[in-house]
Amino acid sequence: MINRVKAAVAQLVGGTGSSSSPWNCPECSLAFQYSRPAFLHLSAEESERAADHSTRPILVTGQDRRRQLLPWDTGYAEVINAGKSVLNEDQAAREIVSVEKRVCKNSTAGKTAKDDVSVGKERDGLQFHYWALFDGHAGADAAVMAARLLHLHICEQLRDIVDVLRDGDVPPPISLTSNAGVVTEGGAKSAPHQGDWEPPTDSESRFLLEKEISHEYLVIGAIENAFRQMDQQIEREQSSHGYLGGCCALAVVYLLGKIYVANAGDSRAILIRSGETIPLSNEFTPESERQRLQYLGYLQPHLLGNEFTHLEFPRRIQHREIGRKMLFRDYSMTGWAYKTIEKDDLKFPLVYGEGKKARVMATIGVTRGLGDHNLKVYCSNIHIKPFLSCIPEVKVYDVAKYEHGVDDVIVLGTDGLWDVVSDREVADAVIRILSNCEPDNPNRFTMAAEDLVMRSRGILKEHGWRLSNDRLGSGDDISVFVIPLYGHT
Repeated sequence: MINRVKAAVAQLVGGTGSSSSPWNCPECSLAFQYSRPAFLHLSAEESERAADHSTRPILVTGQDRRRQLLPWDTGYAEVINAGKSVLNEDQAAREIVSVEKRVCKNSTAGKTAKDDVSVGKERDGLQFHYWALFDGHAGADAAVMAARLLHLHICEQLRDIVDVLRDGDVPPPISLTSNAGVVTEGGAKSAPHQGDWEPPTDSESRFLLEKEISHEYLVIGAIENAFRQMDQQIEREQSSHGYLGGCCALAVVYLLGKIYVANAGDSRAILIRSGETIPLSNEFTPESERQRLQYLGYLQPHLLGNEFTHLEFPRRIQHREIGRKMLFRDYSMTGWAYKTIEKDDLKFPLVYGEGKKARVMATIGVTRGLGDHNLKVYCSNIHIKPFLSCIPEVKVYDVAKYEHGVDDVIVLGTDGLWDVVSDREVADAVIRILSNCEPDNPNRFTMAAEDLVMRSRGILKEHGWRLSNDRLGSGDDISVFVIPLYGHT
């Protein structure tokens, strides 16, 4: 599978998949060179200006002839941080991806890499629309890789189930052959959904009970596996090229009338429909995933390196408090109780701090994402990665179930946006911009994205970047998509 993805990337960067491909260039790896999103069409001068931490210009799409509108008239805007890191560690991707069903090896002779995984060209298969934001930390490498490749991994995962998904009126078969046929009794192969399966006899039924699996969950599984494959690829690239860091990932896939929102990290997606705000994702932080982290530490205490405890206390325990009863909780508890303090309780807590200051092993403030395979606790050999999950939470929104107005949108944003504005403030700002524009103005979603970035960045004053109420603005990288829903059912 990975060879097909590599070949597709070689095509995207102008290679041929030969030995001259950037995949085989340990010195340069051109496929992963840092840049701003290609759909911004920035000149070298514009790229340099966009990296100015002192002025922080806002980049947008679709407001002149050279910058073509994104599909669906999607709005996008971004701004670099105020000096937090040298580069803008956010990355964004917007693709239309065609998925061909997998065929037998003996029937693929003569196919090129471009035929195998096609981007932006519909074939005899399925097509999905894709938007994604990647918020890098400890460097932009993982975010760049994920922005280039995650949609291709999703495409690859969907190839086995193209026929199953196209035939939405028939439940998915439990077993598939290598060419997506059903495995029947005795090992014979047939095309899927031919009706040749026979129900079990009464004596067999108690052993052959079947779960009903929906097509929706097949897509969710494909997305989850794509995130896992992407994480594994980042690990390989980091090992061979010395890349560091990781990234939070938020991806939206529109396929067969449904929107799948996959989130691994602390970026956020909300739906604005008829003025109402509906969350489409949850942030994954040390606080929100405390019980999962503590349970892993309880099951595998060696991961804690004899330096951390999986238990949580309201504050650090002091040596003189051994023998006293103190408040605590573990993985099984949402409430608090008292326990007698023992020597082991003096260890540093696995989850420490509150809010944005909460950290896993005093090291990192997110608990899901891609990469971070080399991340260790400071001055130790304790790896953080076992506690960081690459598997996203996937939520589904059935577009066809609702009537959408011209101002109904989905907003995706990295945490640079959500750290300083609430869901309601974002919704109010978007509604205000859209209602002041003509409904047929294709730039209005870009104007909404730009307004959100400007609103959360603030204005540079004597004491830093400030919001309209003089609160401190976001000093982080900020990236925002505004995706319209009207007319796309």
